[in-house]
Amino acid sequence: MAPTATAPAAPAPAPAGKKIAAPQHPLDPPSQAEIALAADTMRPWLLKTGIKAFKFVNIYLQEPSKASVIAAGFFPAGATADSAAVSAAAAPIERLVNVHIIDAITGEGYESVVRLDAASDKAEIRSVEKLPEGVQPALTIEELCMAEEAIRKDPRVIKAAADVGITPEQLYADGWSIGWDQRFPGKRIQQCLTFARFNKDENLYAHPLDFAPIIDNNTGEVLAIDFPPHRKNGKLPGSTAPPTAGFECSERARIPPPLEKHDYLPELANAGPFNKDEKITMRTDIKPLHVEQPEGVSFKRTGTGLIEWQKWKMHIGFHPREGLVLSTISYNDTEAPGASAAAPKERPLFYRISLAEMVVPYAEPGYPHYKKFAFDVGEYGLGYLSNSLSLGCDCLGSIEYMDGIVARHDGTAEVIPNAICLHEEDAGLLWKHTDYRVGGRAHNVRGRKFVISMVCTVANYEYGIYFSFHQDGNIELEIKLSGILNLYMLDQGETPAGHGTEVAPRINAHYHQHLFSLRVDPHIDGPLNSIMETKIEPSPYAAGSEENYAGNAFTAPTRILATAGEGVRDACADEERSWTFVNENLKHYSSGKPIGYKIVCDKQPRLHAKPDSFTGLRAPFAQHHIWTVPYNDAHRYPAGLHVPQTLKAPEDSIVNWVGDGKASIQNKDIVSYITLGTTHIPRPEDFPIMPAETVRLHLKPIGFFARNPALDVPATADKKSVPAQAGTSSGAACCA
Repeated sequence: MAPTATAPAAPAPAPAGKKIAAPQHPLDPPSQAEIALAADTMRPWLLKTGIKAFKFVNIYLQEPSKASVIAAGFFPAGATADSAAVSAAAAPIERLVNVHIIDAITGEGYESVVRLDAASDKAEIRSVEKLPEGVQPALTIEELCMAEEAIRKDPRVIKAAADVGITPEQLYADGWSIGWDQRFPGKRIQQCLTFARFNKDENLYAHPLDFAPIIDNNTGEVLAIDFPPHRKNGKLPGSTAPPTAGFECSERARIPPPLEKHDYLPELANAGPFNKDEKITMRTDIKPLHVEQPEGVSFKRTGTGLIEWQKWKMHIGFHPREGLVLSTISYNDTEAPGASAAAPKERPLFYRISLAEMVVPYAEPGYPHYKKFAFDVGEYGLGYLSNSLSLGCDCLGSIEYMDGIVARHDGTAEVIPNAICLHEEDAGLLWKHTDYRVGGRAHNVRGRKFVISMVCTVANYEYGIYFSFHQDGNIELEIKLSGILNLYMLDQGETPAGHGTEVAPRINAHYHQHLFSLRVDPHIDGPLNSIMETKIEPSPYAAGSEENYAGNAFTAPTRILATAGEGVRDACADEERSWTFVNENLKHYSSGKPIGYKIVCDKQPRLHAKPDSFTGLRAPFAQHHIWTVPYNDAHRYPAGLHVPQTLKAPEDSIVNWVGDGKASIQNKDIVSYITLGTTHIPRPEDFPIMPAETVRLHLKPIGFFARNPALDVPATADKKSVPAQAGTSSGAACCA
């Protein structure tokens, strides 16, 4: 992207009454006042440049370099860091924000960097770049919400709805990014998946419609109406390529929507498919279960997002794109060399962890369903779509919340109250042993975990994101998928033809995948790390041989992945293949192996779309299970910074960071992108609303600690626990 030839604007003062304050931590997200100041700083430049109508798409922190954050003392450099290099990186940390803007008339995009100065309450434009033609920033909340308003005004859409018995007031739509559509080059567009809603709050997804308008996000104009073809005798008629005209290309009659109600709200839901005339009866046999912490919580929060809990220390940030961002994660080790209980050693583990991207490709080959492969991070933004969490509902116990702040089209900052939840949970058994000998003792220690969570709604789907820190040094990520399946209609007698499940009469839930890219920036006791691969290998020697007489032998050979090319790897269940972030410069005192943290993931499906499919070309990160590349401050998102309407992964994406594969990743500052997720073959039980399905990943210490780091967790006997029938028995002793 070539910079626009403009001189930096003169510093602009902070908006009246909104003095900006210096952040307590350099990774704190921009405040409301900072977002407003950045927008106010850009407006004069935009007007001077001749851009009369514009919308702000994104305003977020441009994080300072990792080296400068470490040099400033916000994260320990680690035992193997080069102290001279750390000192050389010391410099004042500037407060910079990225601003993404769209010219609402021409559709051209711009990205700028604005420097904020709390000391003077002023800001200045550091740089402005015009995006290349066709490059589109993320879709916005306003654009997604505009979809329904736009289609309800269009005479062609009104007629299309009326032809199947739907009035404009009953017409609803989910706006979706469209991938790429060759019919509308250069336009910023979205596709509208349409539904009918006949009563307030009813489940509109139970009534999918047989057409999909395409709208211009800048003008609100309906550019086309697509009518998906339906199968005749199990086969799609004609080509699956985009139609050049509307209904005439679908080779079918119009199809009225399914009208049967399938509600999930208690006051609307009926008793089931065989008792449609009865309302659902809510269960009455659930007794209260309370979480109490009479002495308060065990964690400490300083400033906006600095957290300390049970030897852990970390910074929690909120990003409009990634949602939860965990940074500067360290552990106070009392048993490290030279440390003690009174003087623990703060050992760095990970500089930054976040969900950097995800893609949701659908399996239906018919047009336009193959254009449903949303990048929920890059095209929409998990932070932008985050929920305000409710006390006692989304989190239980003693809760502390953090707000999220995002920019809107007019440059104002909107607060999402309670976007992030911080709390503790019982984690079940931490460790236990019973000496079975006569007079032997039993010792049982229950664990606790510190949970950082958010929930976001992306159209029909909900994603609950939970990062948990455990007392044994484990870090856990849980992604809980819920909400409502993306649904389309079937004609009378039509079947899903192997690409979906008919979850209710004439309602088709297409097969699909959810593939997440977790970005992990390791700093295992220092900046120079490697990625080690382990496999389980049965002995090559036959049973009865001298080397393997009983036939039971196996080994766990390891190898260091030396280059970025070698760092592109896939899981293998037969080998139980795994990867570990290691510091080869430090060895465990007993095992002699390098200290590290192992990646343990329960679900790593392959991308089932072809490598040269639309999904494969735009989301190459999903084609492999782990990518490891040299660290670069500017490299963050594996499918690129600007994702909507790309034809393939852009230059700033993971395949180009790997390049020719020759760059060294051994004993270097590295970053890994881990692909995890699930292949969803919908069940009838997933309808009308999905029970949460969970995808998990752990980062587990392996040789990082001298021994079990949870030996100092005290055993506790909960005095509130009672026999289940206490107070209701006849009084007879149970062991008389």
